[in-house]
Amino acid sequence: MADIRTKDMMLIDDLFDMAGGYVLNFSDRTFSIFFAEELDIDIDDAKYAQGGTSKGKRLRYFLRTADAPTAVRTLKALWEHRETLRERSNQPDPLPRAKLRLDELLARLQGHIVPPQAAQVQSKPGQPPHAIIQQLLVDHMALQELAPQPRGFAFEKFLKRLFEAYGLEAREAFKLRGEQIDGSFQLGNETYLLEAKWQNEPSGIGELHTFHGKVEQKAAWTRGLFISTNGFSPDGLAAFGRGKRVVCMDGYDLYQMFNRSISLIELLERKVRHAAETGTFFARIDDLFV
Repeated sequence: MADIRTKDMMLIDDLFDMAGGYVLNFSDRTFSIFFAEELDIDIDDAKYAQGGTSKGKRLRYFLRTADAPTAVRTLKALWEHRETLRERSNQPDPLPRAKLRLDELLARLQGHIVPPQAAQVQSKPGQPPHAIIQQLLVDHMALQELAPQPRGFAFEKFLKRLFEAYGLEAREAFKLRGEQIDGSFQLGNETYLLEAKWQNEPSGIGELHTFHGKVEQKAAWTRGLFISTNGFSPDGLAAFGRGKRVVCMDGYDLYQMFNRSISLIELLERKVRHAAETGTFFARIDDLFV
């Protein structure tokens, strides 16, 4: 089998837009046609659905079980498709050093020696040591393999470690009378309550209002951070309104924070400032770091 590690799979997820079970712009039908025409493989075979039936889960299982030459051919074919789409849209590549990072992975899978560049990377000012960031990357990717309920608990623990890595005095989930708080942390002189959701559907207006209600019942200086891995429904965002004591992050924010080596503190500070200046509680990382 190809030696595809957890952090390699995280790169593959990012390169081919595999969040939420998708792969690039493929429908189920065109995904099947692509594998049949480009690779002479029946990706709809039940053996590839042992990790789940979505396109993303089938591709992950296929790559983990394929031999190295087949995995390399597949990744090269997907890259060509990706680049064709990007050229047609005339959009810049959203991932820094995307081709270089893919080439390094392909070289390793083919048995070539790859310079240990990651070990030479120096942490940026305000960032935790590079080794800690890399381990957080691996652990975040590993969460995708868990069942929904244990994944939710593991996600809370992961976020506590992430906040601790940045010195944000994180606290684990705790219960008050009649409510559950997923954790808290300190940003500057302010205390933030945490809501963490990793579910199949985007978080909606009910979940936003429920969390904001928890924040409003605390001291006036309390703030809230709502992290929803699969984002927020457009209707929920519109109905929630403006001027809230909550800022939001989604899974894309987390991925891009790691991939672009952006400090968690700087990301949160920019979200808070944007909310203070505009009243908008959710701004994507791409809009905050142009």
